[in-house]
This record gives sequence, structure tokens and C-alpha cells, in this order.
Amino acid sequence: MFGKLTLDAIPYHEPIIMITLAMVALGGLALFAAVTYFKKWGYLWSEWLTSVDHKKIGVMYILVALVMLVRGFADAIMMRTHLAMAHGDGQGYLPPEHYDQIFTAHGIIMLIFVAMPLVTGLMNIVVPLQIGARDVAFPYLNSLSFWLFVGGALLINLSLGLGEFAKTGWVAYPPLSGIQYSPGVGMDYYIWSMQLSGLGTTLTGVNFIATILKMRAPGMSLMKMPIFTWTILVTCVLICGAFPPLTATLAMLSLDRYLDFHFFTNELGGNPMMYANLFWIWGHPEVYILILPAFGVFSEVVATFSRKTLFGYASMVWATAAIGVLSFVVWLHHFFTMGSGASVNAFFGIMTSIIAIPTGVKIFTWLFTIFRGRLQLNAMTWMTLGFLVTFSIGGMTGVLMAVPAADFVLHNSLFLIAHFHNVIIGGAVFGYLAGIIYWFPKAFGFKLLDRFGRYSFWCWLIGFYFAFMPLYVLGFMGMTRRLNHFDNPAWVPWVQVAVVGAVLIGIGIVFTVVQFVTSYIKRKENVDVSGDPWDGRTLEWATSSPPPFYNFAVIPTADKIDAFYEAKKNGVELMPAPEHYEPIHMPKNTGNGLVVSAFVIAFGFAMIWHIWWLAIVGLVGAVVSFIVRSYDEDIDYYVQPEEIARIEQAHHQTKANAVVQA
Repeated sequence: MFGKLTLDAIPYHEPIIMITLAMVALGGLALFAAVTYFKKWGYLWSEWLTSVDHKKIGVMYILVALVMLVRGFADAIMMRTHLAMAHGDGQGYLPPEHYDQIFTAHGIIMLIFVAMPLVTGLMNIVVPLQIGARDVAFPYLNSLSFWLFVGGALLINLSLGLGEFAKTGWVAYPPLSGIQYSPGVGMDYYIWSMQLSGLGTTLTGVNFIATILKMRAPGMSLMKMPIFTWTILVTCVLICGAFPPLTATLAMLSLDRYLDFHFFTNELGGNPMMYANLFWIWGHPEVYILILPAFGVFSEVVATFSRKTLFGYASMVWATAAIGVLSFVVWLHHFFTMGSGASVNAFFGIMTSIIAIPTGVKIFTWLFTIFRGRLQLNAMTWMTLGFLVTFSIGGMTGVLMAVPAADFVLHNSLFLIAHFHNVIIGGAVFGYLAGIIYWFPKAFGFKLLDRFGRYSFWCWLIGFYFAFMPLYVLGFMGMTRRLNHFDNPAWVPWVQVAVVGAVLIGIGIVFTVVQFVTSYIKRKENVDVSGDPWDGRTLEWATSSPPPFYNFAVIPTADKIDAFYEAKKNGVELMPAPEHYEPIHMPKNTGNGLVVSAFVIAFGFAMIWHIWWLAIVGLVGAVVSFIVRSYDEDIDYYVQPEEIARIEQAHHQTKANAVVQA
């Protein structure tokens, strides 16, 4: 009845896992008790869990991402400390099979369940506001996308205490990921958590392409959109081009494992190299899916805090589009050493070097924006300056690895790990943290305290250099990735320095949590009085902070690139209060996305453990729930003028009270 699921699936013999599960259980019980004690279940259900408001969905994406960041960092610190102990006669404290699961989970969690939801969270909060839309094109689909992502996150966390996770590395190359060499449920957890999250991400990409192309405010042509919106548009095009190949690849791997197909095996006409090609057709555009929104954040930050219009707007747009196109013709540099031949290697080496050109254009654009500007130093601008230095170093090491001959030396070494973390931490993470701080007052109505943001930045920056610069050295010294033990005494000091860096990054994460908590406690002192606390330039700052659920009582006309800044500079009211408000058409909240996701989670869990009756129930339930929603006529309503007037009046009164208090 329960397939392969037995009590033996619980890892009683692993004290680290059992202690972790006990702590998670206690934390969950405490949270449940707190919500029950304060009688917040009804509020959570009606205002958050069933919400189709893009702003609340964005906040939930970021909240889940930050929780998963803690989980992913725990894996990282365990790997670093184990490796610092596992040399010579020392064996470390992690069994080899547990260590293999940890480095696989770390890669998947940080990419798919931390970086991606930070991207989608920021785009959810900001993009509709920047283009003057009241919501996304398909609000229900937005809710469903989020809950599918949560389903994937839930499955990958279930693997911690029920069964195992994959031991293949995050790329999961066959034949290691095939049924012969990975007969347990770890690879199935990998497949179904990726499939659920990937489906949600694909739907998000479709949703935001439609939103940006069809729902812009009057007067806002494509070349008058904010740069952040441009980076999101290109990112969503990449999502729609890259994630379907990943879905198909994992589906073929599933058929290999479940039904003995031979897509990726040497016998019966299969080919493991086909997996590598298909995986990296997704995998390398994924890198730019992660970094392009961060580029958009930095563009907003440097323009705002340099008190200047962004230098070279058109150049930035075309550079973003060029990166989007070129990102699909560089994937083969991930397997230069696998026998594709000199001509193929040369082509992809040249393409990989060329993609550095539009990135260089962006670097100079930001530098020229800062040049002769009145740069205000705060946590966001420090992150931007740290990014400019750190990402440039990572880009140069990437150009080095783009040379096939050099890649034969560096392939699968720790040099590669250092390079990848160089661009992701120095680029994407700094960008997301800056974006969260920058738009936090727009989402919640009060600022985050800058002091703790600076502390977090310096811990991240110094910690990064301590953690990953030694890995460049170790890569040159011949240390390969995924080792759980080594015997070369020359490597020991470098590995130990990397532990210090990991600890500093952990302190940076703690400071981020302290920043949120302390800012909430002191929120009345940091209230957003003016409506644009950062003197922002783009349209989202023209509405209240936080915006009402309908965003704009009157849709603004945005006929300039920096519409809000230009209107304010000229003393013009961008959205003057009308004498009479018109009814606003808005979508209703729905729990259907959560219900569909619950059935899909049941289906994925059942497929992992071969519980076939539950798989049928989950699949049928998900399809039926989705169909029921499509026949629901009561999916929207009109906000009446009286309610709009009441909300607007309350906002103006709150703003006036804040001014008096200040």
C-alpha cells in the first residue's frame, strides 16, 4: 500500500539529521502555537495563503527563499568544516554518502530554491508597479506558480528526514543518476522537486511576458520602460526558452528510471552526452536568468543614489538583449573536455568570450552613471560597489575558462567552483540583497535600518574573499570538486581559510535577520513619509507605500523613461486625485492554487515512493481542481468608488500624521 516507504526510510542512525529534524519540529510547533494563540489563522488564509495580489505573492516568494537560504548555507558550512577536518588520518564527521547528498542538495537549493524565488519575488513586487499595472496578466496563474514552487521546496526538505537525497552532484549526469547506480529514492526527490519548481517558474515567465507586453501604462513604449523591467522581460524570455528543455530532460531521465527506457544509457541506442547537452541548454541560460535581474537592480540603485539619469539607457537595453541571445550559444563550454572536437570547442570558446562584451558595456554604464554624481553611500551602494569589483574578477576568470586549452587544466577543479560562486555571490546575491532593501519601503511602508545592512554587506564581501579566493589557488594546485577527503598537506591551510570565510558569510546572514527584526521594532521611526524614500525615479514610487491592493486608483500616463522623477522635477502631479473615482476591476482571492499544488505534491511524493494509488489520486485531483477553477464564474469583482475614496483618504491621513510625528 505504501510502496517503498517503510520506517527504515527515517535515518535514525544519523545523529546530525535527527537533531536537525528535532529542531525543525520544535520550531514548527512554536510557530503553530504562536499563530494559534494570536488567532491569526483566518487572517493568514484570507490575506496571504489565498491571495492573488502580486505584491503579497512576491513577499512570500522572498520569505521562502530566505528560509531556504538558511538551509542551503547549513549544507555549505557542513561541507567546509568537514573538509577542513578530513585530511591525512582525519576522516571528518560526515559519512561519505551523507557528504554526497549535502553537496548535491546545496547546489539545487541555492540555485532553484533561493536564487530563483528571490528573482521571482522581486519581479512580482516591482514590475506591475513600474509599468503602471494593477496586477499581473494572470493573477490566478501567479498564485499557482508560487504554490508549485513551494511544493518543490517541500519535497526537497522531506528528503532530509524521509529517505535520502541524490548523491550525484547538482548536474546529475547519467549513468550515475540512472537506476543502476542510484537505485534509491534520492534521484527521484531530485527529479520531482525540480519538475514542480520548474513548472511554476515557466508559468511565471509566460505570465510576466504577457504582463509587460500588454499591460503597460499609457505612453510607456518599450524604450521608455525602466531598466529593471527590461531585465525582467529578457529574463522571462530566457525562462520560456530554457526551462522546457529541463522539463523534457528530467522527463526522459524519469522514463529511464521508471520504465527502463534508454535515452541516456549506452545500451540500446542511448547516449549520456545527450543529457549533458540538454541539461546545459537550460543550465547556462539559467546563470543569466539569475544575474540579469540583479543588473536591473544595480541600474536602479546607481541612478537613484547618484542623483543622475542612468548613463546610456539604450546601450543598457541592447546589452541586456544581446546577453539574452548569446546565452543560448555558449552551453558547450561546460564540457570542453568531453570529446566534441576542436572546431566545436573553438566556436563555443569564442561565443563565451564574446558574451563578456555586453557585460562589459554594463559595467562601464554603471561607472559613468556614478562618475560626477553625488553618490550617497549606504548599504545598497556599497553592495553595488562591491559587485563592480567582485563580479569583474569573476568575469575575468570566466573568460580564462572560456579558452578550451585552459579548461582542460581547470575543468572540475575548485577553480571552477570559485568562479561560479564569484559571479553568483558577487553579482546575484549582492543584487538581490540591494533590491530587497531598495524596495522594502515600497512593500511594507517603512525602511530597513541601513547600519545592519552595511554590517551584512561587509561580512558577505570579506567572507566571500576568504571563502573562495583560496579555492582559485586550490584549483591551480589540482584539487578537484566533490572530494570528501584528501592527503595533500599543501592544501590544508587554504581549506582552513575557506572555513573562516564561510563563518563570516554566516554572520552576514545573521545581520540580515537582525536588520529585519530591528527595523520592524523601530518601524515607526522609519516610516515612509514622502512616498519615495529613496528619491526614486520610476513609476512605482508614484503610489503610496505600501500600495493599496489595486496599486493605482488612477492609471498614470508615463511618457518618459523616468516618469516619476520628471513629473516631480517639473512640479507636476503624476496622478492627480480625480473628482470622482471609477470602479476598479480586480481578481478575487482563491485557494485553488494551493489545492492544486497539494494534489501535485501528493503525486510527486507518491511517484518518489512508488505509491501508485496515491499518484493516481494526486494527478486526477490536480487536473479536476484546475478544471473546476476554469468553470468558476466568480473570479473577479469591482472595487466601488466609495471604497476607493475611503482607502485613498485613509492613506493621505496616515501620511499627514507621519509628517506631523516626524
